[in-house]
Amino acid sequence: MKNIVKITTCIMLTFSLGAQVYAVEGGNPKKGKHLYKKECKACHSKGDSGGEITPMSKTMSQWDRFFKNDQHKVKPEVFEQLSEKERLDIQQFLYDHAADSDQPQTCG
Repeated sequence: MKNIVKITTCIMLTFSLGAQVYAVEGGNPKKGKHLYKKECKACHSKGDSGGEITPMSKTMSQWDRFFKNDQHKVKPEVFEQLSEKERLDIQQFLYDHAADSDQPQTCG
């Protein structure tokens, strides 16, 4: 019985860590924070048209799904004007500071 618990725990840990690796590769969170403040915060501050969005607005997996599915539907041209690298940098910043990350934060 103890072996089954150990094996199950190892499998769950492996899947959990594997799911969190998606956004980690290739993005620069420092550049992403700068880009977020420059490109996103204008519409996503408290009281603005896009509604307040901060890294803590979503979990890490929700941010991954958002970027994977290009979910910026209100003004898709916002994403289109950014390079793939810039989107990856913003994604990395949001992912690293999501609600369930080790360092959740707003974008102050």
